[in-house]
Amino acid sequence: MSGRQLLVAQAALVGGVLTALFVKEFPGIVRELRIYRMTGGLRAHRRYP
Repeated sequence: MSGRQLLVAQAALVGGVLTALFVKEFPGIVRELRIYRMTGGLRAHRRYP
């Protein structure tokens, strides 16, 4: 196995792990974004000092 093939294999492995982590965490991220929008987002500093 050449160095280039090894780098491609490592990149594919890291990409797969990152994709799996993102898919696993996606529902929580969506929920947090929804809560953030309901509380006012960036404009909330007027309401919540």
